[in-house]
Amino acid sequence: MVGATLPVAAQAADLEVTHWWTSGGEAAAVAEFAGAFDERTEDTWIDGAIAGGGSTARPIMISRITGGDPMGATQFNHGRQAEELVEAGLMRDVTEVAEAEGWRDVIAAPSLLESCTLDGEIYCVPINIHSWQWLWLSNKAFEDAGVAVPTNWDEFVAAGPTLREAGKVPLAVGGQPWQNAGLFNVLLNALGGRDMTMRVYDDKDAEYAAGPEVAEIFAAVADARELSQGTNVQDWNEATNMVITDQAGGQIMGDWAQGEFQMAGEVAGEDYSCLPGLGVNEIISTDGDAFYFPMLDDEAESAAQEELASILFDREVQIAFNLKKGSLPIRKDVDLDAANDCMKKGLAILEAGGTVTSVNQLVSPDTNTQIETLFSEFFADTSMTPEMAQERFADIIADAY
Repeated sequence: MVGATLPVAAQAADLEVTHWWTSGGEAAAVAEFAGAFDERTEDTWIDGAIAGGGSTARPIMISRITGGDPMGATQFNHGRQAEELVEAGLMRDVTEVAEAEGWRDVIAAPSLLESCTLDGEIYCVPINIHSWQWLWLSNKAFEDAGVAVPTNWDEFVAAGPTLREAGKVPLAVGGQPWQNAGLFNVLLNALGGRDMTMRVYDDKDAEYAAGPEVAEIFAAVADARELSQGTNVQDWNEATNMVITDQAGGQIMGDWAQGEFQMAGEVAGEDYSCLPGLGVNEIISTDGDAFYFPMLDDEAESAAQEELASILFDREVQIAFNLKKGSLPIRKDVDLDAANDCMKKGLAILEAGGTVTSVNQLVSPDTNTQIETLFSEFFADTSMTPEMAQERFADIIADAY
């Protein structure tokens, strides 16, 4: 229930909530938030879904806020995407709600709450822990090809030619730039380890990024590019569907892909398998989604914002949302007996401290965009060698901030 110490709206409000969750699994998950808000308050959730993913949605959201047409609440990823909006005084803080409900005492990934904090004030509600570090596998695709389901990246690469001979695309990779860059970051973390990721993105060591150890990661990206030939889809969930329908052997994608498997009635461990850290380094990145609340003049809408902030972090709502989203709950005091095998793997890694800070939290949106552009070009143009791509990457890291 919403805390009794919170202000109560004098009248009901319609609260527009913008987000980019439009796939089947995502829509089912966000409906849990909307349903809880409508049920527990006198207010109404007005859904403002924007199709096309975050890269499409974020500029629209930012333009509305800076242009004087703010929504009641909006999704962003953790990191620095909303940093300038907060610094400009366009976002309200929810520190009072967070302190009243003891968020710091129960949060499972404190770094995500820190990402919401500026000058000691909390400006967003972290709602989940998403990790990119997964290889999703179609068990039947490997059965059709007469090869064992891989247990690590090397085995997966080795099975590629056999899968292709059986009429399968070995690795489904959508055509959007964020997917291409995300795949690289997964390989960097899984094959190179936490220290390599932090040296490149946190220390921004351009000389190291140009060196022989990172060159091995670029060789692996070239393998992924070859394995992905024939995918011919754009959206990530279309690539996931290729795995669900056994057209593809696997997909490197965040744990949000699990929502699509669930919507399709697939059972973890039976219909599909999952390899956190690609079966090499069982480390998960602490990415995630958060909701921010633009400054509003309307008193009823402002009160509704606080009600929503409380509901998003609520224990029972967290369970309902994350079971459908495929992510891990942001709270460590939830009962997840209903979690499937893959979610339990993620929880075990989290509890063991096997995490690495997400790239979104380490570099600016501008640097991220440059990296996305590079890997989009790399996957589209097979004449670009791994050496050429690495040289450009090192230049980006040299100028990163």
